[in-house]
Amino acid sequence: MSGGAGAEASGAGVEESATAIRLLVVDDHPVVRDGIVGMVASAPDVEVVGEASDGAEAVAQARMLAPDVVLMDLRMPGTDGVAAIRELARLGIPSRVVVLTTFDSDADVLPAIEAGATGYLLKDAPREELLRALRAAVAGHAVLAPSVASRLVGRVRTADAGVLTPRELEVLALVAEGATNRAAGARLHLSEGTVKTHLLSVYAKLGVSDRASAVAEGFRRGLLGG
Repeated sequence: MSGGAGAEASGAGVEESATAIRLLVVDDHPVVRDGIVGMVASAPDVEVVGEASDGAEAVAQARMLAPDVVLMDLRMPGTDGVAAIRELARLGIPSRVVVLTTFDSDADVLPAIEAGATGYLLKDAPREELLRALRAAVAGHAVLAPSVASRLVGRVRTADAGVLTPRELEVLALVAEGATNRAAGARLHLSEGTVKTHLLSVYAKLGVSDRASAVAEGFRRGLLGG
């Protein structure tokens, strides 16, 4: 894997935890799985507890192994990565999901994040980027490759400022009820980092910079309440 293409949006300073991160690697190509396992094998704080070749197997393994992080490919035969992420959320499995793929188009990025992925990295991310991403994901931070972060920012800038996605409306409604990011994530089966990502998008679309202002603007625009 070449250097420089992947980066985390936040959590760069996350320290290694005393307990090893339990990792499930999901990819339909055995050689890719072997490469990932080889990359993280020497990290003292990462333990690969399982591997899966498609989304259905990933869900089954996650239920059985309870990994801290699922490193998920997107395009796989049978059950794809987005469907697997949705199913993990539906089942209430608390594992963080970091997508690791070669694709960074809107058609790939947005559904994965909407489904509940904590992060999105590209397969040319160097080893240290990948390890930092795993540590950040466990800490609840959103982790995005630079090209993905730029794409999301561009999407927000060009979006109609008054149009929130259904998920963003759900997050805003919970914030209006006084829910913390953690509580909102629990209600929606999303990670705290994913809730933060949605809130940042809400702030940008509504032209505000904090939770209270977002709620006030939401009521003003008729997005909240009756």
